[in-house]
Amino acid sequence: MQVIKPVGREAAARKYDILSALMAHGLAGDQNLQRLVLRLISLITTRYNWQRNDLTMGQREIARLWCVDERTVKREMARLRSLGWINVKRQGARGRVSVLALDLERILLDTRAAWPNIGTDYVARMTGQSDAEPAANVVPFRRNDAEPADGIWGAMRTLLQDEDPALFDAWLAPLTDAGHEQGILHLAAPSRFHATYVRTHLLGRLTIAARRSGAGLQGIRLIP
Repeated sequence: MQVIKPVGREAAARKYDILSALMAHGLAGDQNLQRLVLRLISLITTRYNWQRNDLTMGQREIARLWCVDERTVKREMARLRSLGWINVKRQGARGRVSVLALDLERILLDTRAAWPNIGTDYVARMTGQSDAEPAANVVPFRRNDAEPADGIWGAMRTLLQDEDPALFDAWLAPLTDAGHEQGILHLAAPSRFHATYVRTHLLGRLTIAARRSGAGLQGIRLIP
């Protein structure tokens, strides 16, 4: 999936596109999701530095902005971290608040199903395709022809395939379950290069898929 980065000459339009994706996702969900998305948007529009990908705001200030108590702030921020939408960029110390960052790729992946609610022009812009152009052909690596995996990896595969089929076919489908022990899932790749690429570029996606599958894993290890 093309990652929309809010930089350069079209930065302002890209910021609106990202906020629109969040808005559409929230409106398509229940009231709890709507409230969470609205609270995140309030942080983005008041305190987020798009250029540095910095969000610096203490719990007391967030509670005042959201009109809630600090316990609610802790719960909601933990939920945003669990979704993978925000992460700690620099841990606070000696009275300084933590610096957070947004994972824009993760946000766009999770909101993608709601993009058509905005319009076909929006979908075309976000995917880098014009309405008149067919989808670009993707030539993946040779897929693993084994039966779909069961258990932890099987559940993760379903989530990963649903969020980005082309990337899944190219890089994640060839991975096979090599067992797990002490909370670590071992995934075997068809080559050392393949394992290195997935470890470098896609480990975050694997980690979030493991978290959302409810497997209770503590880590993932790629082996050639």
